Amino acid sequence: MRKLIRILLILLVLAVLAIAAIMLMTRRDNAEADPLAAFGPQPKIDAPSTETIPTIAIAKPVGWQRNARPVAAQGLKVQPFADRLDHPRWLYTLPNGDVLVAEANSPPRKVDGIADRAMKLLLGWAGAGSPSANRITLLRDANGDGVAEYRSVLLSGLNSPTGMALVGERLYVANHNAVVAFPYQTGDTRITAKPEKIVVLPGGGNHWARNLVASPDGRFLYVTVGSASNIGEKGMDREEKRAAIWEVFPEGKTYRVFANGLRNPNGLAYEPNKGELWTTVNERDMLGGDGPPDYMTLVDFGAFYGWPYTYWGGFPDRRVEGRPDLQEYTRRPDYALGAHTAPLGLQFAKGANLGPAFSNGAFVALHGSWNRRPLTGYKVIYVPFGANGYPVKGAKPVDVLTGFLNQDQRAQGRPAGLALDRTGALLVADDAGNRIWRVSR
Repeated sequence: MRKLIRILLILLVLAVLAIAAIMLMTRRDNAEADPLAAFGPQPKIDAPSTETIPTIAIAKPVGWQRNARPVAAQGLKVQPFADRLDHPRWLYTLPNGDVLVAEANSPPRKVDGIADRAMKLLLGWAGAGSPSANRITLLRDANGDGVAEYRSVLLSGLNSPTGMALVGERLYVANHNAVVAFPYQTGDTRITAKPEKIVVLPGGGNHWARNLVASPDGRFLYVTVGSASNIGEKGMDREEKRAAIWEVFPEGKTYRVFANGLRNPNGLAYEPNKGELWTTVNERDMLGGDGPPDYMTLVDFGAFYGWPYTYWGGFPDRRVEGRPDLQEYTRRPDYALGAHTAPLGLQFAKGANLGPAFSNGAFVALHGSWNRRPLTGYKVIYVPFGANGYPVKGAKPVDVLTGFLNQDQRAQGRPAGLALDRTGALLVADDAGNRIWRVSR
């Protein structure tokens, strides 16, 4: 009897501790600064506040009820381009105007320890825990009314695909673990050919999405490969050739690491004035709600951006054993996008038909925070650029599409991939609302 009472008391104590931990993680605020202070080329960098127990604040996905939709900036309007999709993550517009959407989610994860179990729980809360559809769907707006009236499964049986690029008559797709290619003719609505493997990628881990973009001459592909962890806590041997952007030579099926120290790069696009490659990057977690900032940056060949040892050009992460030999070679990013905003899609405005206010700059999809309270992100912004190929000095971001959070701070949707349609309207993949939005004048 005493043994039973002792077991019950232990279980009671564990239950109380678990409840206390959940309350601590989900009800405390960990941000004090104005979120806009962490935007721009010279963001405010606060002293880190290491979180042994992370602050968790995730907007529960509730979907778009009735005729609800996001709120577009003044002078713009928004309408559904396509709905009834399955976690639409990324977009690509073909030369004839057809739009490809990668419907994908995380590959199955190995659950190894408390941290992995917590991550699985977080993904479920955020609506990202369902099995991946593993397909690319083709959408066509043949009558030009801004709504895709035709759709077809272009490719199925993929492996958590994200990035897509058409070069000549080859369609390249970035699965989480490989870049593959398929023959493609303009107008095709179904591909049945088997994939041709171009290069193997380190797959899985915390950051599974692999975006890609072709160089302007079509000779190279640039592929994002995020880290497997937050700060290399599972061992840096697991991070080999990760936290990087690869340069792939598809004809020779070879590659090299083009730039590294980028914890989780996502969007890739060429800035039209100077023709330089830019990316968006998700920075590290559990250093407080006010930093360090996520960012977008020009990608220099051979550049090292600090992860996991430092952030924002040299601020040391005391949780990681330092590498002073790398300090002087660490490149500072070009434009901060706020702490924990989770920037994904990146689309420059060349070709956009949204008016003079949105004619020279970058659209960025902020997917939204989980390690910050109050919530931040959950919108699409625009950063004005100058003729020199960099953000305008002193420019702050302009909200283009908001309202993804309702009045109760529940997620009606979350913006992910971006593209322009053939008319110059902005397309926004909403992977929590399971639709694509079209923003036009």
